[in-house]
Amino acid sequence: MLTASWFRYIAWGRVAIAAIALAVTLVFPPPLSPAVVHILFGVFLLYAVVVAVRFKGMKGFLGLLSLAGDVVFFLVLGTLGISQLSWIAAVFFLYLLTEALVFYTSLELVVIAGVCAVFGAILPNEPLRSLEPTVLVAGTLACGFAVSQQRQKRSLEGVGDRISAAEKAAEKSREQERVRIAADFHDGPLQSFISLQMRLEILRKLMERDAHAGMEELKELQKLAATQVRDLRTFLHSMRPVDVEGGNFVAVTRRVAETFQKESGIPVTFIGTNSPVGLPQETALEVLQMVRESLTNVQKHAGATRVALSLEKSDKGLEISIDDNGHGFPFAGSYSLEELELLRLGPASLKRRARSLSAEMFLESRPGRGASLKYRISLA
Repeated sequence: MLTASWFRYIAWGRVAIAAIALAVTLVFPPPLSPAVVHILFGVFLLYAVVVAVRFKGMKGFLGLLSLAGDVVFFLVLGTLGISQLSWIAAVFFLYLLTEALVFYTSLELVVIAGVCAVFGAILPNEPLRSLEPTVLVAGTLACGFAVSQQRQKRSLEGVGDRISAAEKAAEKSREQERVRIAADFHDGPLQSFISLQMRLEILRKLMERDAHAGMEELKELQKLAATQVRDLRTFLHSMRPVDVEGGNFVAVTRRVAETFQKESGIPVTFIGTNSPVGLPQETALEVLQMVRESLTNVQKHAGATRVALSLEKSDKGLEISIDDNGHGFPFAGSYSLEELELLRLGPASLKRRARSLSAEMFLESRPGRGASLKYRISLA
């Protein structure tokens, strides 16, 4: 829309200058071939009117041809030898620079200024030479402005590309988080509610046969419902964003451990590094979510009475260990992330988080004696 408006201004500006130039030559005829000059200026005026009325823009070859015609018209204005046309020639040169700045690149503008300057220097024409200072000063300023404008345009394009990449990354992260939440809800609260539904159906049939046994089953269901409420609260709590703004990562992780101990009743031994971790904001959020989810899994599935959480910074990166004394996994041994994926073992959501962080993950299972999860996040 802005370019179309500029085109109208430029097009009708050309018409106005062509009409004034023709009028001046009619009042002050040139010393040589006045009829030819009148015809030439009349043709240029007609061309300018047609462009202003019929066209909405001049691009590609037609645009360059139009620009070349304007340059020729300027040189004709400067070489006619009519003093009354000298100011019109100067105005039309500024018009040329404006046209090039708006519709063309800095290359075309440099060519225009260079051609006009060269012709003014080499042609034995005093009126054209008198325009040389205007051509040099205005052309140099316009070229400098065009180069600066071109750099700004490239810079803005780079910013636009970075914004587009950031938006795509944010959308990808949102999609990954939606998939993770859906998977966690399916593996957690949804399975618990399905189990409750099945138990209720069993209770209904049991109440029809044995009311006393049914009452015992009802008490068990009440306990199950209470457990599900607690698990659902834990699940909702794990969905809350972790605040690391202005906080030390180790201190925030310590608070996560303290909150887990308070809500679950499971004692947590926390060992943190004394040196700054230096994690980027987004990475720190993901790591904290991974730690919180690991602790939640201990509460829900391990049956542990103690948990140890440690953070250590080494040459290889930030190492996080979560050990518990619970039931362990239904398999024994120590496995890396690649081995866990190959064997389809271990918590799927934690494996997804480790992959998204490009982190190393190690799981050691000791059935009946607990389990250990270790993460190594690169700080490079």
